Amino acid sequence: MTHYSPAELAAQLKTGLLSFPVTAFHDDLSFHEAAYREHLAWLSQYDVAGLFAAGGTGEGFSLTPAEIDTVVRTAVSEVGGRVPVIAPATGGTAAAIEGARAAEAAGADGILLFPPYLTEAGQRGLIEHVSAVCRGTGLGVTVYSRANAILTDVTVAELADRNPNLVGLKDGVGNVEQMTRTYALVGERLTYVGGLPTAETFALPLLQLGYSTYSSAIFNFVPEFALGFYADVLAQDRDAVYRKLREFVLPYLDIRDRTKGYAVSIVKAGVNAIGRTAGPVRPPLQDLTADEVALLTALIEKVK
Repeated sequence: MTHYSPAELAAQLKTGLLSFPVTAFHDDLSFHEAAYREHLAWLSQYDVAGLFAAGGTGEGFSLTPAEIDTVVRTAVSEVGGRVPVIAPATGGTAAAIEGARAAEAAGADGILLFPPYLTEAGQRGLIEHVSAVCRGTGLGVTVYSRANAILTDVTVAELADRNPNLVGLKDGVGNVEQMTRTYALVGERLTYVGGLPTAETFALPLLQLGYSTYSSAIFNFVPEFALGFYADVLAQDRDAVYRKLREFVLPYLDIRDRTKGYAVSIVKAGVNAIGRTAGPVRPPLQDLTADEVALLTALIEKVK
């Protein structure tokens, strides 16, 4: 059973950094529950505003519905109550509704609604899709605008008006004009989450656009650095932010950008590099090479 009403969840998510933990796998690519629990227990010692289970960094796209249910239930039983657990809903409308209802039954506190797989759609169709999922659950829903489901300001405003339990907008596009238009039109009705890959890169400028929080993948393996960086962003300490960008984030991006899909792979490599167990990534993603892992490990040592 959820610990948060939609309004309470919206208020909570604004209060801090958001954690998107990796999903641990055995070498045979099956779910490694013990390692996942250990990772969540470690991360939950730190002060974050929400934990998003089986999200993009958690390779939710590679999990079956049954596996997603297992991962979400594991997260709820491990950290539920200490920090809100947000579960994914994805696929076509019927599948997304089923996913949202399964998450609610599993005890999740909210939903992150991903774009429908593959199918391109107009704004009217997206409005009906998001609204149908919102009607299908009593949980607070954050919609992820990216890829084939990029929401305009007018669309977001209509969705907010039609769906009281739509609590958040996660942006994975970075179109400054659209973000400005959306905030100008919708204001504080929604919680705005930065969702671009390695969100720290964009955190300071997006703060001015109403995005007071973001999904931190690097929190998985350098949590103290990630929280310190977030504090610098909120304080608008430009010198500290840009020093840390130069010190860690930008060299990290140089490794991440070597191969498509490394935005997830490099996070798992980071967890493994600090001596914790995350296991390999599932295809079609690929793991970092040994040389790349060595570069990442040396980089982590500089900020630990």
